[in-house]
Amino acid sequence: MEPILQIRHLQKTYERGREHVRALSGVSFDVAEGEFVSIVGRSGCGKSTLLNIIGGLDVPSSGSVVVRGRNLAAMSRSELAGHRRSTVGMVFQSFNLIPSRTAVENVALPLAFSGVPRKNRPPKAARLLTGMGLKSRLNHVPSEMSGGEAQRVAVARALVNDPVLLLADEPTGNLDSRTAGEILDLLKALNRERGLTVVMVSHDEASARRVSHRLVRLLDGRIQAQVRLRRPA
Repeated sequence: MEPILQIRHLQKTYERGREHVRALSGVSFDVAEGEFVSIVGRSGCGKSTLLNIIGGLDVPSSGSVVVRGRNLAAMSRSELAGHRRSTVGMVFQSFNLIPSRTAVENVALPLAFSGVPRKNRPPKAARLLTGMGLKSRLNHVPSEMSGGEAQRVAVARALVNDPVLLLADEPTGNLDSRTAGEILDLLKALNRERGLTVVMVSHDEASARRVSHRLVRLLDGRIQAQVRLRRPA
């Protein structure tokens, strides 16, 4: 079976004044459908850059990223927007919720960009949120929620358009250890019960080991090692 994600010889260089900073240097690996892969390494190793390229938020200097047989480098702007809208879902460390909107409104918003009829958006958002234990928070704005609740809303928003690939960039970075464990358990359950493919970035290798099938260790923009922890079910 063809991998859901294929990364080949990926390089990314940023220009900062007269200086060229290489964030990625020849990164290559695959992710199988239904796999939970964590990209680990210390700050500045290129983890988030890699995730942003997979998500279509950034473009590589060279190399390729192929998702479900489609090369992101060959996509037009509108096709990349479609990739971000429906092929991948992204969860960020800082939640990125709209402060003035309720949980249901935040989760329903991506459905508007996908052409889902207005009347169908709130029910779908509410079902997702209820399934994540947030039935009592449907009409609360982010400032009325705990960090863990806000991150669950962000996960629901990432899933509302039924992506084939969930990308999580330090999803527990702003949470205490107990709440971080709950969010990791949620991601693990989504992977195990729904068969959702997950690629997560984390500086915390010990926590990543608990939920992942495989670790990809980055150091200075290169893959240092890949560690198989368990086989996908």
